[in-house]
Amino acid sequence: MADFLENVAKATSMMRELFPKTPLQKNEYLSNLYSAEIYLKREDLSPVRSYKIRGAYNAMQKALAKTGRPKMFVCASAGNHAQGMAFACRHFKVKGVIFMPVTTPGQKVIKTATFGGKFIEIRLEGDYFDDTLVAAKAYADEMNAGFLPPYDLPDVIEGQASIGLEISQQLSTPVDYMVVPVGGGGLSSGLIKYYNAAGSAPQFRLVEPNGARSLYAALEAGQLVKLPHVDSFVDGAAVAQIGGHNFEVLQNVPKENLIGIDEDRLCTTILELLNIEGIVLEPAGALTIDALKDIADEITGKRVVCVTSGGNFDFERLPDVKERALRSEGLKKYLILRLPQRPGALKDFLNLLGPEDDIARFEYLKKSARNFGTVLLGIETKSKGGFKDLFARMDQAGLSYRDITDDETLAQFLI
Repeated sequence: MADFLENVAKATSMMRELFPKTPLQKNEYLSNLYSAEIYLKREDLSPVRSYKIRGAYNAMQKALAKTGRPKMFVCASAGNHAQGMAFACRHFKVKGVIFMPVTTPGQKVIKTATFGGKFIEIRLEGDYFDDTLVAAKAYADEMNAGFLPPYDLPDVIEGQASIGLEISQQLSTPVDYMVVPVGGGGLSSGLIKYYNAAGSAPQFRLVEPNGARSLYAALEAGQLVKLPHVDSFVDGAAVAQIGGHNFEVLQNVPKENLIGIDEDRLCTTILELLNIEGIVLEPAGALTIDALKDIADEITGKRVVCVTSGGNFDFERLPDVKERALRSEGLKKYLILRLPQRPGALKDFLNLLGPEDDIARFEYLKKSARNFGTVLLGIETKSKGGFKDLFARMDQAGLSYRDITDDETLAQFLI
């Protein structure tokens, strides 16, 4: 453990060539909201707007320091790891080949190319990340290049642990709770290993999106488990299987210390931080702040550090985030309404709406009979109790309708 702390200290010192410590900021809004001292470790303010630069840099510099310097590095990534490696390649003036899925948004491809400049080559291969990963590994073997995984590597874990050392330098008082997002496990395993080695471990709360709980599944099974399906909305933490080296560290974490976050509710936190604090966070970066809602009773009067892991938010996603936030708060619903085909029927329905209800979508799906038509309705309200009252009025009027807001199958095809 002493060697690990020494290696983390060396890695952290060398990182200062690339970037200063990311800020550790006390957030007064969140502190007042939860009656606690809430600090944000702002990894979204690193040069590549995520913590991934740490692990990529450390793994690369250690590989270059060994005998048999790789002639190039290869990685597979759809976002933050790619940008961290690209930045490091330019710093070390070494060639990097970055494989990204064909479906990667152009904005991420451009940013990666900008960070790496002439030192990197981007190859778009595979519709899904698993296909991209296979192609990247095959190419690395063919070219005898150094393959740089995003999380499942001791040197990457060591690099991510530098966050713990920085926090200890920035905050002289002990941390009671450390809230950390989990995807592949590089960040969480690095921080837990660091604090255990330092002998001053806070209480950890590890946060996963509900659609990608690979660590929870592994702890349940007592071994690595590959999830059959992953919801990619929280793309920075949407991993089907926790890393092997990472699970060696995380396998003793109590399951009750894991928090699963509903993706729709997460959207309310993304918007809250953007609108109130002016902080731009990607979904994975907002996980830890959203998790405070689930541990509010535990953290009263405590000192809490939330790691905001990334801020690479594509603003083209903002309409979807707003939509999901409204649904999570019960302020927007989608209905299938069976509407009589007679003059005045639509007006009768509209008269049932309250003063704060608004039609956001109206679309005839089909005429199920000569006298009736099926309508897809999107309704927004400003009052959280508004739909209860509206549905009561609709029931009293004898209308036939179905709430499909939470029906994933129908919503996928109709909304």
